Amino acid sequence: MTDISLEPLDLAALLCSRVCHDVISPVGAIVNALEVLEEDDPSMRDFALELIKKSARSASARLQFARLAFGAAGSAGAMIDLGDAGTVANGFLNDDKLSLDWEAPRALLPKNQVKLVLNLLILATQAVPRGGRLVARTTLEGEQGSFHITATGSHARIPAHVEDLLAGRSETGTIDAHAVQPLYAGMVARAANMKVAFSIDGDTVTITADKTD
Repeated sequence: MTDISLEPLDLAALLCSRVCHDVISPVGAIVNALEVLEEDDPSMRDFALELIKKSARSASARLQFARLAFGAAGSAGAMIDLGDAGTVANGFLNDDKLSLDWEAPRALLPKNQVKLVLNLLILATQAVPRGGRLVARTTLEGEQGSFHITATGSHARIPAHVEDLLAGRSETGTIDAHAVQPLYAGMVARAANMKVAFSIDGDTVTITADKTD
């Protein structure tokens, strides 16, 4: 394994590509539905309007999540409300395939800790590719949070290469837009002075994040 070295501009470009990848699908669906409406076919009008509503909600939820998970969210030392994080996480992750139980007190935490738990939730979705149930529990000691996430579902597995990417390593020393998210999660964990660990038992993958000793 080789340490990954990224220029700031390259990291920014890869993160932007990742966010655009998440948003392009619902936005594309809105465009398609608008084209259907332009055809002025009364039998398709209700379908097109429903697709626009559903896709707009999806795009909004994805952008709100990305704003907290990847965005600066204020200046150095900024705090984020765990309740707000839970709202955007539920809006983004609860769908026909996934359910999320967000168990956290209503409290302010340093931004990097909250960004970390949101990024770990993305990794948790990758652990259950066929869908399932996510449970995210946060415990607090002052302004220090500890996170315990479980992902339960058929064919659960620890995402490929995720532990190396979290540590800032890859086989070639390079990454693409798909791999930048776990790399970024590792960067956020180190900035928050926290360590991340994965384990698997049957159809349940567990992700923990605790303060570095």
